[in-house]
This record gives sequence, structure tokens and C-alpha cells, in this order.
Amino acid sequence: MERLNGYRTRLVLVGCVAAVVLGGGNTKADFVFGEPTNLGPTVNSPEHDYGPSISADGLALYFHSNRPGGYGDYDLWVAKRPTTNDSWEEPFNLGPPVNTSARDQSPSISADGLELYFSSDPPGGHGEHDLYVSTRATPDDDWNSPVNLGAVVNTSSVDRYPSISADGLELHFNSNRPGGYGNLDIWITTRTTRDDPWGIPEHLSAPINTFADDRFPSISSDGLALFFYSFQRSGGSGDADLCMTMRGTIQDDWITPVTLGPTVNTPYSDSGPGISADGRTLFFSSNRPGGLGIHDLWQTPIIPTVDLNGDGIVDAADMCIIVDYWGTDEPLCDIGPMPWGDGVVDVQDLIVLAEHLVEEVPRPGR
Repeated sequence: MERLNGYRTRLVLVGCVAAVVLGGGNTKADFVFGEPTNLGPTVNSPEHDYGPSISADGLALYFHSNRPGGYGDYDLWVAKRPTTNDSWEEPFNLGPPVNTSARDQSPSISADGLELYFSSDPPGGHGEHDLYVSTRATPDDDWNSPVNLGAVVNTSSVDRYPSISADGLELHFNSNRPGGYGNLDIWITTRTTRDDPWGIPEHLSAPINTFADDRFPSISSDGLALFFYSFQRSGGSGDADLCMTMRGTIQDDWITPVTLGPTVNTPYSDSGPGISADGRTLFFSSNRPGGLGIHDLWQTPIIPTVDLNGDGIVDAADMCIIVDYWGTDEPLCDIGPMPWGDGVVDVQDLIVLAEHLVEEVPRPGR
């Protein structure tokens, strides 16, 4: 509880930004980002450790690194843990046939753990960097030889940084192909079913993409939040900043993105986001002070605002407020199952509130 209270005290500004961004129309409740922590020397190395993608069960963390023990310039690695309450074990290299002598980067693991998307630049591709997928029959099987996503998705330009949606029907990625605004923009390709081929990619356009570089998308499991990083976007804290945008439903347009604020972002390079399936932890890469290598893996909690009446404690009075707005889209009470809610006040919000019962929350000025 003491650590949670510290988060709240330090992150009032970030919470206010989130409230402004998410406070209109069919949007969601307030939430704050906690203070980032380094994943430590077991996971991080003295080299570049980058591009985290967390499995749906939270027990496997994929990333790319140029640490010793690889097969090429960059390889794909994975760290595992027995439960989400355990520490990460030492990462291991995925090995052939996934890793090659090429630059194998930016993994994105599917929700069922049976598809691993990434980018690479081996000979015989379509461009400078292409998107690939490796599959396996079960989570206990070895990965099969990667397959290039083909000329419909890949181009003669740079195509990399994939993020597969939880339903497997949307793939966000970066490209500098013609039709964009900046050096690298975010694009999306879709398919009707997982057995269908990927369609022609579409540019996300404004307000997501800008004339700056907008890179490394990470789509939340509910499809309502999109994290990425941007170079020199207005309101940023440093060279590269983590950003997010929201939408009320998956049919809605994305609203104007905001940076995650000065506690998450620093004057250094904060990039490569990967959001957990429950929406409660954002993993990312940074070269900020306090790390162990050139780029380290970090994490920050995403905390819903559960003191609904602002009296400094989460109790029955807050439960009553949820009941009063039951079945509505009241943003104050829409705190579950993700921190940004799902558009309706129901049992999911009550469950989240119950997890925080009797917690004390500092009020402004106290």
C-alpha cells in the first residue's frame, strides 16, 4: 500500500492528462502510470535489450538483443517465470530456425502463444526489412521456420515493429513506404479470419501519425488503447517519448495521442512499448540512468483511480457510487476490466474496486 500511495502522490499530473484526454464522449475512467522499475540484471545485459512483448498469461517476455550468445546482429530472446508473482528467469535465445545471421527484431507474441511475428532482413526478402511470422502447434512445441508475410504486406521499403491484436485479425506495424507522413509511420493490415491472407495495409493517418517518427505500436488486448513512441512530438520530455491513444470501441477512430508524462518519459530515449494482456503493466525500453546496459527493459504499472468520491479511502461508499451508475457509461466508475474501462459500468468495475478495498489514497494537498 505504501508503494501505491507513492505512485499516486508522484503522478497527479499524469492522471490529470489522462482525465482530459479520456474524459469526453464514450470514453473511459481516470488512471495513472506508476514509477518505472528496471527489470534487473537477470533480464537485462550490458548491450541493447529492446522491444518487449509479454505473453497473455504474463509468464513469457519476448524481446530482441545483441547480447553475446546470439546468431546474428540482433536475435530474439525470451525470459520466463513460473507465476506472475515470481521473478524473471535468465533469458534464453530462441535459436534456429527463428534466429539467423540477419537482424531478427521486435517480436510480438499472439494471445494463444502460437504465432510469433517479428521483423528481419535476410537475403531474399522484399525490402530493407520485412515482416515474418513463425508458428507452432502448441505452446510447448518448437517454433517452425519463419514465413515472410509476402508482397501484399511487405514492400521494398522498411517494414518492421509488428503488433498482433488479441483476436489475430489486426497487425499494426511501422513502414517508411510511400503514402506516409514521416520517416516511419504506423500502418495496419487486417484479415477476416486467422485462416485468411492479410489485406493491403492502410495508413493510420492523423492524429496518430505525424511528420515526426511514430514507431513501435503495441495494441491492447481489448483493442481500445494503442501505445507507441514518437520522436519530438509536442508535449514530450526527451528525444523519444512513449505515447498512447484511445478509442471508445474498435469501430471508432483513435483520438489525439498524448505522451505518458514526465514520470514515465525522461530526457532520454523511452521507446519500444509492450502492454500486458490485463492492461495493468506497460513494458518498454530505455537508455535512462539507472540501467545496466545501452538500452534496458523497464516496466511501469497502470493504476485505475478507484477512490471515486475522493475521500482518501476505497470503501463501501465507492461501491455505492458504482451501483448508482450501474449499466451506464459513466467514465468515473468505468474502471474495469482494463484501467481505461470498457464503456459500461458493471460487475467488471466492481471486481476492480474490490481488489482495492480499504486502501488509503492520499488526497490532493495532504
